[in-house]
Amino acid sequence: MLKELKKKDMILCVIGSAILAFGLYNVHSLSGVTEGGILGMMLLIKHWFHISPAISGFVMNTVCYVVGWLLLGKSFVVYSIIAGGCFSAFYAIFERFPPLWPQLADMPLAAAFIGALFVGIGVGLCVRTGGAPGGDDALALVISKLTRTRLQWAYLATDLIVLVLSLSYLDYKRIGLSLLTVTLSGQLIGVVQNFHIPQPE
Repeated sequence: MLKELKKKDMILCVIGSAILAFGLYNVHSLSGVTEGGILGMMLLIKHWFHISPAISGFVMNTVCYVVGWLLLGKSFVVYSIIAGGCFSAFYAIFERFPPLWPQLADMPLAAAFIGALFVGIGVGLCVRTGGAPGGDDALALVISKLTRTRLQWAYLATDLIVLVLSLSYLDYKRIGLSLLTVTLSGQLIGVVQNFHIPQPE
């Protein structure tokens, strides 16, 4: 299995995880904008059922990774471990420093656009290798494979379901901004995943 792994792809996983962690810490954590997918579902479950995200997140992420392993193969697991581990490590490093743009806390619309850029490029580089830095990404990869739809539409479908449910406890403005950022990031992930780099002749 290890022979199937490519050094270039492992490097892309590390770079993508660093970009994702940087964006989530310096942008999304300040914006107050919720998320779709598993992260949004964790917040929803916490609000209505008072179940800690530590529990619900672990269960949902585990299920997504197991299904991903069964349908996408062993290399998916290895790349996902690299991506997820590096994300945690980079986030821990960034947390040691104050946010670079604290003013984004008062500019949620700008944060939605900038955050989508970091998430789209960071996650896009990881899924391009076949790995997933989070359970959301594993779920989207599985849905994309099963339904044979483009990855960005799989992201959008899962995000929309969670955001619609989140209307039960969040205001329309926050949901609107969340919809904007997940739509942009999902589309960008698909673009990065499928971007063709011309090979020198």
